Amino acid sequence: MVHPGRSRKLPYDRDEAIAHLRAADKKLAALIDRVGPFTMMLDNAPSAFESLFEAILYQQLHGKAAATIHRRVREFFGGDPAPKALVNTPDEPLRACGVSYNKIKAMKDLAAKTLDGTVPGPAAIRRMSDADIVERLTEVRGIGPWTVEMLLIFRLGRPDVLPVTDYGIRKGFALTFQRVPKHRALEAADLPKPDVITKRARKWSPYRSVASWYLWRACDLARKSEPADAAPEDAGS
Repeated sequence: MVHPGRSRKLPYDRDEAIAHLRAADKKLAALIDRVGPFTMMLDNAPSAFESLFEAILYQQLHGKAAATIHRRVREFFGGDPAPKALVNTPDEPLRACGVSYNKIKAMKDLAAKTLDGTVPGPAAIRRMSDADIVERLTEVRGIGPWTVEMLLIFRLGRPDVLPVTDYGIRKGFALTFQRVPKHRALEAADLPKPDVITKRARKWSPYRSVASWYLWRACDLARKSEPADAAPEDAGS
């Protein structure tokens, strides 16, 4: 899951981050040279509630189908729903929009935990550590660490997040730092374990989010170099 971003400025210095990564790791520096400038911008989202609400709707669905359901839900509420309105909405109208019962339960749990303060508001979340945010937000039904890591990187602009279980990160790491087979596509056995990535990435800190972005770009470069008749690959991220 890689977001191109839209308009918000990063809260850290791009040039400083790139200089640190170049000095810390020669192979990562070579990838940076191949990819080019770090162009990530932050997605717009007024709150963790709205970010997670969207994440729940999009889970396990292709983008077009999820966007259609999201549009229907917004039309029903006249925009993004407020937590209280969502809690008080019967299931039937949401089912009519195409939302599954499991997702309705997750959405309403998110709304309830926003109302009781478990899910922090914009001002509170800015003061929290990455670890505390993960701990709090994963209390919501249907929200796991990976979803929160994406929020940290692409919504909150936290500079030092490394989603080591993400398929794209593992594949990008293998392409950049390991000897990979040239005669066949990468297989699950070729991908590094999370602890291998974590160990090498210690020297990337405090800019592991930027390194993650470049590992995702390594996957993009690999796809561009595949033969035209190669089967499409599900990146799983």
